[in-house]
Amino acid sequence: MTARLLDGKKLAETLRADVKARVAAFVAERGRAPGLDVVLVGEDPASQVYTRNKEKASKEVGMNGRLHVLPADTSEAALLELVAKLDADDAVDGILVQLPLPKGTNEARILDAIDPAKDVDGFHPVNAGLLASGRDRALVPCTPRGCMKLLELAEIPLAGARAVVVGRSNIVGKPVAQLLLREHATVTVAHSRTKDLPAVCREADVLVAAVGRPEMIRGDWIKPGAVVIDVGINRVPAGEGKTKLVGDVAFEEAKERASAITPVPGGVGPMTIACLLENTLLAAIQRSRPRP
Repeated sequence: MTARLLDGKKLAETLRADVKARVAAFVAERGRAPGLDVVLVGEDPASQVYTRNKEKASKEVGMNGRLHVLPADTSEAALLELVAKLDADDAVDGILVQLPLPKGTNEARILDAIDPAKDVDGFHPVNAGLLASGRDRALVPCTPRGCMKLLELAEIPLAGARAVVVGRSNIVGKPVAQLLLREHATVTVAHSRTKDLPAVCREADVLVAAVGRPEMIRGDWIKPGAVVIDVGINRVPAGEGKTKLVGDVAFEEAKERASAITPVPGGVGPMTIACLLENTLLAAIQRSRPRP
């Protein structure tokens, strides 16, 4: 058996087209476009690429996308001042502060300062609490949202399924576990210190790998017929001074046992920005409704 590839790139294109149509409807009804403001502090090359891509993607779907680039020595007070300014700006529906921040900056303090209604990354404790309590108005972190959309593509019934999430981060592991619980899966959250991790993984009908270690999960850890969602993006040597991207799952081994699997690259990655755009639109819609 060779697994079906879950094409995140194609699904992301479909989602972007849907968001673009819904943005046009929002503009026609409200007379303004949703606004996404991305804040970059410092000159990390990867972060520069990510933030430019987010700005470009927002404009492509008809949003007002703005990128604020600050020097690496920007003080925490100055960054908090910018966040407060964006919080107060009614034209801004989504605020994203690109992580990681320069050493010495209290990331939690910065993220907590973002208005939860504009927290399109879904990292604010208010949104985490809303998600944990099953509230529909929670803004869900983008990568976990993308994982769930890929599981929809796999057409696996989640109700009653055994799901194992390897990784317990606030960004992916915990929220994706909450989303799986919402769909009535039986969820185990495992991690690098889980006893007999391979045996735990073999119990999974759905395996979500988000541990951040290249090819840690081997093919014989996969239950035959399982669906594998590989969130990992790891750069490893490829010989002759070159590098390549691999996931947290040993893909060539796993694809011979799984029924469906996400490739790296081209799986979960493209879904993250697409879901960020959808989150920004949802935030704009929620903020435009009359408050009780």
